[in-house]
Amino acid sequence: MLRDFNLLATTSRGFEDAACSELWYLLGEIGDSAPTVDRTGVSGLIAARTVLSPFDVIEKFRKILHERPYEFRYMLRIIPIEKVVRTDLGEIQRVATELSLKIGANETFRVTVEKRFTQFATRDIIEVATANIERNVDLNNPNKILLIEVIGGLTGLSVIKPEEILAVMKEKL
Repeated sequence: MLRDFNLLATTSRGFEDAACSELWYLLGEIGDSAPTVDRTGVSGLIAARTVLSPFDVIEKFRKILHERPYEFRYMLRIIPIEKVVRTDLGEIQRVATELSLKIGANETFRVTVEKRFTQFATRDIIEVATANIERNVDLNNPNKILLIEVIGGLTGLSVIKPEEILAVMKEKL
């Protein structure tokens, strides 16, 4: 599995290879001449490394999706990842604290944990990740999301606005 990914994409089970090809092609379309795209070992989940900003990728993919929705046949969601660390509660806390500086003093946030192939409890991950974050929580309508994607021995983290995840099916309609 790719260890330094900055994008995750979901697809239907069994379509990982097609989704890898689609993601690789679309990254090329927006200017990355040598992206790396690979399966993660988790059904329906692929990882990618691009030289482009993952946030710019989401923006450019959204534009393509609205102009040419037929380009998106296999990917369901595309998620920007800012930092990847080994799956260790101390590392998760360190990076979550660092990334939390992106949450303004008057902004609210929530934590979303997606975990695969780990024995850590979601509650434990949330507790350590938020231990040093002194911002108000809003579970329903947050300004920012602290996203924690655990994939076995690696964990990707991001602080994003809710609209910075590209949900293909929702936006195709």
